[in-house]
Amino acid sequence: MTDPGVTTDPSAPRPSHLGICVSDLDAALRFWCDGMGFTAAERYDLDSDTVPGLDRSLEAGGHVTVVSQFVRHGATAIELLHYRDPEPHGTPSGSRAQLGYTHLAFQVDDLDAAVTRVVAAGGTLLEATRASLGVELVFLADPDGNRVELLQMG
Repeated sequence: MTDPGVTTDPSAPRPSHLGICVSDLDAALRFWCDGMGFTAAERYDLDSDTVPGLDRSLEAGGHVTVVSQFVRHGATAIELLHYRDPEPHGTPSGSRAQLGYTHLAFQVDDLDAAVTRVVAAGGTLLEATRASLGVELVFLADPDGNRVELLQMG
């Protein structure tokens, strides 16, 4: 039986990973591994002086020195990008009505226990986002302010 959510078209792109720029790699690893249950996986220390085209492919506008640290949880992979040069800049979306990436969502069995775990690992609870909409949910922010939704099914 074919999974209706999976295309069999060999020319269709398939999910690989999500990249998140982080200002502090240690804090991000603590959040994603200790808080969210991911495991640190492959790591690449990259420099545009030794990797031709890196500055162009990362659209950084000049010399680039970056650590690419993958974290994995089952089939889900996140690439944490920690730029040493140039310095990370910008602000993550603070509104789900803002264009672009707004959040990642994860199901949990015990919402309160999951919130406690994630906050202990450096997350910030956004208490005003707690809601009961047929599922219990709440948003948290990672150390850089990226939104993560935790939801407990009814």
